[in-house]
Amino acid sequence: MRVLVVGDVVGSPGRKTLETYLKKFSEEYDFIIVNGENAAAGFGITAKIADEFFEKNIDVITSGNHIWDKKEIYTYLDESDRLLRPINYPEGVPGKGYTIVKSRKGIDVGVVSVQGRVFMPPIDCPFKTLEKVVEEMRKSCKIIIVDFHAEATSEKIALGKYMDGKISVLYGTHTHVQTADETIFSEGTGFISDVGMTGSDNGIIGMDVNSIIPKFLTALPQRFEIAKGMERFNGLDIEIDEESGKCKKMDRINLSLEQIEKM
Repeated sequence: MRVLVVGDVVGSPGRKTLETYLKKFSEEYDFIIVNGENAAAGFGITAKIADEFFEKNIDVITSGNHIWDKKEIYTYLDESDRLLRPINYPEGVPGKGYTIVKSRKGIDVGVVSVQGRVFMPPIDCPFKTLEKVVEEMRKSCKIIIVDFHAEATSEKIALGKYMDGKISVLYGTHTHVQTADETIFSEGTGFISDVGMTGSDNGIIGMDVNSIIPKFLTALPQRFEIAKGMERFNGLDIEIDEESGKCKKMDRINLSLEQIEKM
């Protein structure tokens, strides 16, 4: 099975770049997962944007700590089986953190969104929470893909090693910087610390330079604005064995919008 994973989509530049890539290549994939927590002007996602994503052959939208930035999405989260919030938020919050969706081949694919705790809000343990839900999901499907939205590389590697052989792929999101450490662990789980960002490369992790640097210089609150220009698509092209659920191959995608348009 061929799976496309797309790194954090940031604002309208990210949505435009994502759309351009999908128009050319979406039919080549059996399953598509996109992190959409920054899709609405860099902070959160709206129901309209989520619906637009699903209309573009995207199967599941994962998220992270910014999923709560648009209050209108709370009801949508409760009603949707394909827009996920991190599974390890406390009981009683809107939405769900995992789902099982059929691929275009008719094969059940489990997707989990989970959030780290190092340099992040102190929510429930990602290790124990993920282990418990994966144990339940494995009764229904062999292919399980995890978006680990976390800051620390060490925490991401640790969770990947902890879940090796129990899931197909664990990939990191949140830092918006694609790492070059993609690998397949000894028990067959594909891993990368961070898949990167889909958005403008003309700023600082998708945000305008002039709205970010003053915060570092003064430590005062700033209103962040989306960067524009030099759009880039970051993702993963993954091959998963349908019988065993093990990752067979994983390639990084790092393309400018200009490169995509010429392909």
